[in-house]
This record gives sequence, structure tokens and C-alpha cells, in this order.
Amino acid sequence: MDGTVLIADDDRTIRTVLTQALTRAGCRVHATGSLAQLLRWVEEGRGDLVITDVMMPDGNGIDMIPAIRKARPDLPVIVISAQNTIVTAIRATEAAAFDYLPKPFDLPDLMARAGQALSRRLRKSDPAPAPAAPETGADPALPLIGHAPSMQNLFRMVARVLNADLPVMIAGEAGVGKTVVARSFHDLSDRREAGFVVLTSADLSEETIHGTADRAQGGTLLIEDPAGFDAAAQARLIGMIEAWEVGPGRNLMPRLISTTGPDPQADVGSGRLRADLYYRLAGVTITVPPLRARLDDIPPLARHLLARAAAQGLPQRTLSEGAAALIRAYPFPGNVRELENLMRRLALTAAAAEITEAEARTALAESSPIVPPAPAAGPAAAPAGPAAAPVPSLGEPANMRLAQSVEMHLQRYFDLHGDDLPPPGLYDRILREIEKPLLEIALDATGGNQLRCADLLGINRNTLRKKLTDLNIEVTRRRKLM
Repeated sequence: MDGTVLIADDDRTIRTVLTQALTRAGCRVHATGSLAQLLRWVEEGRGDLVITDVMMPDGNGIDMIPAIRKARPDLPVIVISAQNTIVTAIRATEAAAFDYLPKPFDLPDLMARAGQALSRRLRKSDPAPAPAAPETGADPALPLIGHAPSMQNLFRMVARVLNADLPVMIAGEAGVGKTVVARSFHDLSDRREAGFVVLTSADLSEETIHGTADRAQGGTLLIEDPAGFDAAAQARLIGMIEAWEVGPGRNLMPRLISTTGPDPQADVGSGRLRADLYYRLAGVTITVPPLRARLDDIPPLARHLLARAAAQGLPQRTLSEGAAALIRAYPFPGNVRELENLMRRLALTAAAAEITEAEARTALAESSPIVPPAPAAGPAAAPAGPAAAPVPSLGEPANMRLAQSVEMHLQRYFDLHGDDLPPPGLYDRILREIEKPLLEIALDATGGNQLRCADLLGINRNTLRKKLTDLNIEVTRRRKLM
């Protein structure tokens, strides 16, 4: 590796590590904790590559990129940041950064990317400078955060296709944040000043379809679970898209974004989703990973949700190390939605500013029958054993019958208690914890329509309403256009 690298980071340790690694690789290195000094070096003609942090004492590294590219259009910039959010990834892409890596980064990965940037600059110059990233007005508190590779890949994909003229299908399990990703596509894009319209099958009747099309023009049309639409609604949706594609209002066609379950192609194969509709909606498919696939993201996401709850008027809380470790070990079958409910409950019920491990354990036990028991107290307590066993994974084979899956998890729950029995009240607790996600998933699948949900479950609508109230399940009015 050959070339001169300019490093800007306010963390002395990171500057030292990068300087040593790049020097050993054959580079010359200048490192600073100041963006002003970095810009002076750039304007003096020094450097073949810039590596900069985002949050610096004298400014923002991403905001500095337009000035760097104005002075040196061919100088590549790699952004590193501890702000592992979708907003950071998008702003780095819009500012024409060569690459973006979250902290803590993998050093060999960063070295490989630095080598690519130096090699590319030696072969040819970069394109002309891109305009500065626009002020999006987007909410920086969007709960799309994560250092896990799966989330970083998601951020990069969103950034790449943010303003592309392609429909986007967002796939994933219930509660992972698909609607939040869809909303981010709108709020961070060039269409953010136009309308954001949520489409359900009720909006595709003969009486309402034209009004829906008018409201969506030029903005973003979010189609929630098109596989759940009946055949007539899917046909009308195809007709509406075709009218946009060939009609005089093509330049006002909205961005099409749809949310689906984790396997939309299976919906096509089963006949739930028309193939011709799928291919119109799946220009790009983005899969939002479940929480159990990114366990290290759970504690920072939990802290973020506590901070957001405090901003909304709930008591300000922090997680103790024990509480954070316990929450990280839990698989969260309800994903981000379940984690957010848990954090709000703890914000309200914790006795002090710091949430203890015991409080987290109690809250989780109220939400799930598979929380590991607390270790025995006293000097005779063993440091390891059944109580320290890991929380069971939800990754059972897809062909496992439901009864087998339930039996497996219940057996694991009993095994976690060793020779002791679980706390009393197990029957009602397990039934309640099975019933709640069943109702939530059924509501999601029917677009929040309680009549369809009751019919799907085979229960009376009044019974459904009572259960929703008893289980404190919040019902989203999905029919209403936003």
C-alpha cells in the first residue's frame, strides 16, 4: 500500500492504532484531532486519502466533505463514526464519501478499504464533487441503529437507492421496524416535501382508488402487506400502477414502497401475492433482520429507547450492567416492538434511576415464560450451572410442527431451572404470552382490521376487543391515510 493518509479523530487511541497499522502497510500518515488542521493539510495539497470521524470538537466530519472535495475533487474520504444510525450512513453517501464504517470498526476491513481508495485514486480521478448533503429535517432519533453487519448493510442499501427510481420491498418479521424503514425512505429522500400515503386494501375500492392515487402523486406510497389484499384489490393496485406508468402523470408517479413478511417469494408461490404485482413492487428487496440476529445491538438500542421514552415524558432511566446483559441474552420474538414496550414498562416501574438486573428479570418474566431464573443467593450459590444457561434460541427448523416447537421451548424453560420448579402460575402465564403475540401478528396480517382479525382467529369481534384491552395491545388505525 502506497500513499499519504490524513487521519482526523478526537480519540488519541484510534489515531495511534491507525497510524501504526497504516505505517506498517507502507503509508505515510498525518494524524490530528482537529478538522481545521485536516482542512489545512488538504488545501496545502497533502494526502492521498482522508479518514475522518464524524463528531469532532470543532465540527462534523461529514459536513467537512464538501469543502474537502471543493479543494481536492480527487481526494477520497472514508468516514468512521460511533453514531451507527441510518441517518449517518445516508448523509455520508449523499456527501460523496468513498466509504462509511461504524465504530468500533474491524481494522483489517478498514485497511482493505483504505487500500481500495488509494489504488483507485492512483488509477484515475474521482467524479466531480457532489453537492453538500441537504438538511433533511429527519428525526435523528429514528430507532434504526446498529453496529451489526446486517444493519450496516441495510443502511448502505438504503443510502444507495434512497432517491433511485425503483420500487422498494421491505421484508421482515413482525415488529422489526419495516414501517420505520419505509418512513425513512420518504423523510430522507428528495420526495420528503410531498405526501406520504399508507395504502390498505380498503383504499382500493372503486369509490376510493382515484382519491388515493391523487393524494400519492409525487410523494411516497406505502403498501402494507400486499399479499394480504384480496384478488380484486391486487388487481386494482396493478391497474393503478399501470395508469401511472403509461399515463400523462408519469412524472408525478409516487415512489412505491411495500412491506411484507420475511419471505415474499413464498407468498408468490402460495398464490397469496400475484407474481405480476410482486415484480412491480420488488425492484429492490431489503430485509430487516430480527433482533435475535444482532444481539450486540440490543443494549444500545434499549438505551436509545429509554432516552426516547424520557423525551416523551416518562422517568429518565439507565440500565445497569446486569440488566443490559440479561436483556441482550433474551431473543425478543416480538423484535423492536417488544423491546420498546419492555423499556417503557421499566421506565415506569423501576424504583431508582438505574434499572437493576432483578427489575429487568421481573419485567421479562411478565412478558415471556423463557427468561432464565435468577441465580441462587448466598455463599453456597454455584457460580455456574443451570441458572447460567443461555436463553433458548428461536432458530428451530422451518419444517418443525408448531406443537414440537412449543414443546422444545417449554422443555428448555424447565431445564433452565435445574432441580427447581418454575414459579407458580405457569399455566396462565404461558397462555397469556402465547395469546398476546398471536393477536399482534394476526392484527398485523389483517392490516389492523379487527373484523378480519376476529374472522381469521375464529372468535367474536367483541371477544377480540376485550382481549386487546385486557392484554394492553395498542391497535394502529391502518386504514387512515397519513
